[in-house]
Amino acid sequence: MENIILIGHGSPRKEANNIELIGKLLHNSIHPECSNNCVRVAYLQFAAPDISEAIKECIQNGARRIIVHPFFLTSGMHVTKDIPEMIEDAKGIYPDVEFIYTEPLGTHEKLIEIVKDRIKSAGNSAPEEIEKRSFQILSEEIDLSNVQAEHLPVIKRVIHATADFEFRKTLVFHPDAIKTGIDAIRSGKDILTDVEMVKAGINKRLLEKWGGKVICKIPSASGGTKDIRQKAESRTRAERGIESGLKENNNIGIIAIGNAPTALLKVIEIFNNSKSEISNLKSQILVIGVPVGFVKAFESKALLSKQSFPFITNLSRKGGTSVAVAIINALLKMAGEDK
Repeated sequence: MENIILIGHGSPRKEANNIELIGKLLHNSIHPECSNNCVRVAYLQFAAPDISEAIKECIQNGARRIIVHPFFLTSGMHVTKDIPEMIEDAKGIYPDVEFIYTEPLGTHEKLIEIVKDRIKSAGNSAPEEIEKRSFQILSEEIDLSNVQAEHLPVIKRVIHATADFEFRKTLVFHPDAIKTGIDAIRSGKDILTDVEMVKAGINKRLLEKWGGKVICKIPSASGGTKDIRQKAESRTRAERGIESGLKENNNIGIIAIGNAPTALLKVIEIFNNSKSEISNLKSQILVIGVPVGFVKAFESKALLSKQSFPFITNLSRKGGTSVAVAIINALLKMAGEDK
């Protein structure tokens, strides 16, 4: 068995002794499916474990080959004298174990790229600069050249919010989705959400500029009469909230479902019910349906993707609050641009 030991200098400041994270990242990179503790860390001073302790732990773990890497930038006395002497001592104690000592980080072309990145990000501490830089990195790492222009701001903001490039392929748009959403915002229409978390994430400042507001009618788990509770036993709170919101508010322009598949299924049911008053207005309402989960989540989104009214969804199990909020906020920014 082979083990790796990363050696840091160590510091009296406890929070500075943090190469454990580097060890975990290295382990996940070279042994992604491994559950053994085969990458360990050690410190020269001020922190535990020290090098001899780490070597002992590796051998007790069954290691017969130990790679020692000095996590140092240059070949100073620690790298050229202190650590090699400790390894020689270990060889005398454990003659049957093979020890390999690597060079330090040293002068490497990839370190130059890291320095350049640190310099570039040093002036990007303001939130708007961080966001700008994030979108630059995003654009550098994925080819979005074939994305329809009006869909691009939505897709980019969803990927930015989730760090998940898969949404490039799974997001699905009705032909009238973007226009319907922007028209609703500019007309001062309200946004109905399935849960409070989606409501909280929407940029109220950009929405209120047009006169709209965000509404969430999810009922209290303990509220209502016995008769109401009995009727609602087969329906989720989010489902009841969506139904209530559509009945009580005739100014809904966007419905955003980020968590509850049952709420999305209820919207589709209401929109396709010819006896429902709102069914006559469904072509003027954008339904954003991106619930996350394993039960009914994909099925509800697949059903939405077949509807004739405007929608935005994603054909996978993924989704959630962050995706719904990202889509809404992208539309709000687009609405604020010149017509």
